[in-house]
Amino acid sequence: MQIDGATVIVTGGARGIGAKTAELFSQHGANVWIGDVDADIAEQTARAIPRCRSARLDVTRRDSWDEFVGRVLKESGRIDILVNNAGVMPLGAFESEAETTTDLILDVNVRGVLNGMRAVIPQMVARGNGHVVNVASMAGMIPVPGMVTYNASKFAAVGASLAARREYAGTGVTVCAVLPSAVRTELSSGVQLGGGMPTVDPDDVARAVLNTLRTKAARTSVPGWVAPGWALVDALVPEFVQRAVRSIVDDRRALTALDPVGRSAYLDRIERQSKDHAAEPDSELQA
Repeated sequence: MQIDGATVIVTGGARGIGAKTAELFSQHGANVWIGDVDADIAEQTARAIPRCRSARLDVTRRDSWDEFVGRVLKESGRIDILVNNAGVMPLGAFESEAETTTDLILDVNVRGVLNGMRAVIPQMVARGNGHVVNVASMAGMIPVPGMVTYNASKFAAVGASLAARREYAGTGVTVCAVLPSAVRTELSSGVQLGGGMPTVDPDDVARAVLNTLRTKAARTSVPGWVAPGWALVDALVPEFVQRAVRSIVDDRRALTALDPVGRSAYLDRIERQSKDHAAEPDSELQA
């Protein structure tokens, strides 16, 4: 697919991976639309990127998607590439997780991906051309203590990507999943990175997203060796050996080593989003 002149949607584009992805596509000549629930921050980000516009988008709501996609089609004529990047990552003990937090994780990380594909793929199929990248996580392959619901959401995102890829094979529409390891963004604030946990920057993930236009790979991990490496470990290494290695690298740090001060700003924002999300009427019920 020709990137120069293409119309690209990036969800969760106000910050982090999404902002870097929008910037990178713009550098290659694309016309980029940032969709984010934090509309003010998204507008600031878009102003700093050539050929980039923004609008409010709540990925959990079909009516919000319909309004957003309608505006993009009205002003840009078509949608060539969708990057489903929006995601949330609360961490901590599963038994103490608030139900509103569980709902937010599943609705943003799973329903958001499904809503996005449903909103754009039909017009891509009708045109016979399109590309969808769902930004999942290596947590969609590797289970981690302190991430029960987040793991569930990312396993689901990977599965949805692979299934949609098969369903739309032969239509001209390609669906790919990108699986970053730990990324140095606000989502990982207050988390002890490194120590056996591969860590990357948002720019690394953005390049991987862009690269799927060339490779069309079903799954791309960042770094690239992590997914195939884990597949071998999971298939060949006995569980008791895995447990020993996990103990050495402290895979329970999401339960035991979180810095509440360093993570407070992100958690405050997630809490506000959880409350707002719980207070909103269900658009499906309204319809």
